[in-house]
Amino acid sequence: MRALLVVNPAATTTSARRRDVLIHALASEMKLEVVNTEYRGHARDLGRAAAESDDVDMVVALGGDGTVNEVVNGLLHAGPDPERLPGLAVVPGGSTNVFARALGLPNDPVEATGALLDALRERRERVVGLGLTSGTPGTADEAVPERWFTFNAGLGFDAGVVGRVERERERGKKSTHALYVRQVARQFIGEPHRRHGTITLERAGADPVADLAVAIVSNTSPWTYLGNRPMYTSPKASFDKGIDVLGLKRLSTAAVARYATQLLTSSPERGPHGRHAVSLHDLDRFTLHSKVPLPLQMDGDHLGLRTSVTFTGVRRALRVIV
Repeated sequence: MRALLVVNPAATTTSARRRDVLIHALASEMKLEVVNTEYRGHARDLGRAAAESDDVDMVVALGGDGTVNEVVNGLLHAGPDPERLPGLAVVPGGSTNVFARALGLPNDPVEATGALLDALRERRERVVGLGLTSGTPGTADEAVPERWFTFNAGLGFDAGVVGRVERERERGKKSTHALYVRQVARQFIGEPHRRHGTITLERAGADPVADLAVAIVSNTSPWTYLGNRPMYTSPKASFDKGIDVLGLKRLSTAAVARYATQLLTSSPERGPHGRHAVSLHDLDRFTLHSKVPLPLQMDGDHLGLRTSVTFTGVRRALRVIV
């Protein structure tokens, strides 16, 4: 087995000494090349080089969800081809690690490395579906490049929270769940469109869904974690199906308190619900239009403001070792 290990040296939960232990463990079972990322987008470039090479059987991402997202976008830069492209393995090193945990991997990087080595010995792998975003033809955003996401995306409120967290981290704040909670409160106070949603969801063969204040797109379940607590916005979302959407039409104080309670008590059977909540399951393609530019996030990365985004659920897109 020839593998490329992409290491984010700034990963939240791994020290240099711990990474050395993990690297030695992996190198004992495969021919391993190790590269530390040096700039934003470096993991994507490494994934692309691996996809274009004949010498790499597997890419291992050691880092958080952002590192995984970059590697995936590099691997799939020319489109999915699970039988030909290198497989992906993940050693979680971030603060949340949604993709790795959704695959059933331990959240501890040492335990996850052990699980990965077991999977290699037993030849365990699966092919998962992913989400793909693109610019919408005929709109101001039509030239925006395609981008893959592994577990979720969001237009509006949740993306605003992600943007606030990123700014705090750039100022030196550590990524903690308390930081996220504080930014949720600040985003709510400053949210100008919480009472009158600006988003319309359009899909073929169905009436538009208008006046959404936020749209949360899920490629798997749970949506995210608060510590060890999973939170489900679209409990039926699955790597084996299309993509799901939860749209909320109202973000008043009472509505947000109700949805927050429902999120904290959500389960694989039930997520947020109510008269102003819209849940759609197993979609292949749809477009979100907004009357005003809104923040967009994918896999926890803030990607700027958009007025129109087309989402596609791509089944059997990527081979992962689990």
